[in-house]
Amino acid sequence: MPDKTKPIVNIDELDLNDFGHGDAFAAKLGRIGDRIGAKAMGAMLIVVEPGKRAFPFHVHHVTEEMFVILEGTGEYRFGEETYPIRAGDVLAAPAGGPEVAHQIVNTGSETLKYLGLSTRPGTEVVEYPDSNKFAVMSRFDWSNPAGGGIRYVGRTDTGLDYWDGEDGD
Repeated sequence: MPDKTKPIVNIDELDLNDFGHGDAFAAKLGRIGDRIGAKAMGAMLIVVEPGKRAFPFHVHHVTEEMFVILEGTGEYRFGEETYPIRAGDVLAAPAGGPEVAHQIVNTGSETLKYLGLSTRPGTEVVEYPDSNKFAVMSRFDWSNPAGGGIRYVGRTDTGLDYWDGEDGD
């Protein structure tokens, strides 16, 4: 009998996985979308301790995101602005350019918990304005990173010429 996905989960039942880098980036992530059978939408619980952030300042070219603050306080970097956030706030992160780049930082004294909701396109480009890099993904499955597809992180100033490596004969 095929495995049947239950279309409901309580956030208290999620398995939280450590995610981060260095001293600034540290979070616990709980995948929701895949667990409840969502196909075109992603959903994740993000738990961030004081003074930390989960992800670098970034912007998606295709994916649209929304965040719902469940507990705690912090700041929302959005383009060139910074906004205070607290439980009950709903934050938009539309697709676009650096003017809508975004990052959530726990500047409070308590744990910050929020839901991240997003569209799930098959192809995506992400820019990281603070570090001048980009990522490209196509047919890449975050729930199974070893499953194939393309994921590349680079910088625009180290790109190749269109004809590089092509035989012109």
